Amino acid sequence: MVFDNYAKYYNLLYKDKDYKNEVNYIDLLIKKYSKNNKESKRILDIGCGTGIHANYLAEKGFNVTGIDFSKEMISIANRGKSKNTRFFVYDATSFDLSGKFDIILSLFHVVSYQIENQNIKDLFVNVSKHLRKNGLFIFDFWYGPAVLSEGPSVRIKRLEDNDIKIVRLAEPEMMVNNNIVKVNYELLITDKLSKKSETINETHNMRYLFIPEIESYLKSCNLNALHYEEWMTGNEPSLKTWGVCCIAKRI
Repeated sequence: MVFDNYAKYYNLLYKDKDYKNEVNYIDLLIKKYSKNNKESKRILDIGCGTGIHANYLAEKGFNVTGIDFSKEMISIANRGKSKNTRFFVYDATSFDLSGKFDIILSLFHVVSYQIENQNIKDLFVNVSKHLRKNGLFIFDFWYGPAVLSEGPSVRIKRLEDNDIKIVRLAEPEMMVNNNIVKVNYELLITDKLSKKSETINETHNMRYLFIPEIESYLKSCNLNALHYEEWMTGNEPSLKTWGVCCIAKRI
């Protein structure tokens, strides 16, 4: 399963990700678009990974339920959970939780991992089912116009801590007739003490999306898009904007 193989290296791979400021950004969006901020305290984080966003949100007074289909990720999340977070293994397209949430988040391009039309619809149906009336659905996705304009490129990332060193090679392939970028990852992990190495290969299929199709999926599930903006900056999406954030409301 994607992510299970290198879940134990995930936090190191994304140690340069500014989770704290991302949560500050999300908190501002909630305050801006939520009708009653005092009641917007129960959050569902779909695709929570190792739970870092959730724990920062809990520090701000939210009660957060995180779900992810990777058992390894959830195992790591549960080891670091706070009193206001809880984590479960569920698929984004088929989860069934009791009660409704004030806010549902799906960050780090989880929506773009849904490469089939039915997967996206199933995800949005589940969001609608679990979101209270006027509750917010905030998610980001790969923005089609920018992907097609700039095109993906080969990337190399080098990271290390006291114990291990990682070199990650990402080689993308465009599947233009399917609106998918096939990202082939090769990770070379070296144990600094033993000098032993292992190689992990995984392929992540990422779907790039366009606002009109997002609108169609949302409307079919009683969700109404309030606003689209460049992730973190708040700028209008452009041909250089790979990550777009959508704020939608449950009708």
